[in-house]
Amino acid sequence: MFYAIPLLAGLAVAHSFVPPTPGPIAIASMLGVDLAWMLLFGFIAGLPAMIIAGPVFGRYIGNRIHVPVPDHVRARAEAEEQVDTNLPSFKLILFIILLPLILILANTAGEQVLNEGVLQEIFMFIGHPFVALIIATLFALHFLGKKRGLSKNELQEMSTKALEPAGIVILITGAGGVFSEVLIQSGVGDVMGDLMAASGFPLVLLAFLIATGVRVAQGSATVAMLTAAGLVAPIVNLVDLTQPSLALIAVAIACGATVLSHVNDSGFWLVNRFLGMSEKDTLKSWTVMETIIGVVGFLVVFVLSFFFN
Repeated sequence: MFYAIPLLAGLAVAHSFVPPTPGPIAIASMLGVDLAWMLLFGFIAGLPAMIIAGPVFGRYIGNRIHVPVPDHVRARAEAEEQVDTNLPSFKLILFIILLPLILILANTAGEQVLNEGVLQEIFMFIGHPFVALIIATLFALHFLGKKRGLSKNELQEMSTKALEPAGIVILITGAGGVFSEVLIQSGVGDVMGDLMAASGFPLVLLAFLIATGVRVAQGSATVAMLTAAGLVAPIVNLVDLTQPSLALIAVAIACGATVLSHVNDSGFWLVNRFLGMSEKDTLKSWTVMETIIGVVGFLVVFVLSFFFN
């Protein structure tokens, strides 16, 4: 647990707070948020959340729950002792990971700095999240595949296996988008928007509470983000908000969609099975860690909201 919780905290923050993962991109699209602001505030809110929920909570819970190294991890470690240790450099891996983020930021910078023309259009094209991820994937295939002696057939096989688990993600994300659109088209979103607007709560707090409610009700973080964004959108449209304010609302939704992961969440069972824990220990470790991430992230966003109106 001492090692697993910090790793899981980093993955959870990246999944929920930072584009180009599906949830943050979907929220940004639905609320009209510039991805650069989403990246900035997602990073600012996610860093302290990751530290407190990761190393700090990991040390605490690691002294209270003993989880032995799972058999499949031990077997893989023993098998990899005989594998070639000529691994790619850390700089190369870091470059490939950061490449899509750099391209997305270049898109925003090009919009602000460059005049309208071919160069700006090029920056906007390569900085679109889909194109940025494709470029990063091609770099990975070349430097981590072809340059390391893999054949075209081996690369194709690896790519096919990598796409298999993406199907369920696309299915869940699509279902969440459909559910959100049903709420909007049926008028439920407008009614809830009017009720929430009359409540007098700050928008960031409303966004957090709505996302938390949806998350607890159905489990999936991505669906909670999409649904909450669909419900918050009518309120946002009534108010003239700056890009920083919209980004803070978007991150608040991500925070609410992270808390209280339970048995309806696929992530809960992924961690439960991979670490070989009981349901009780998963609730005491993974669920608490997710809740810490969401609450700490929201507290940062709430404080920032007083400075960006």
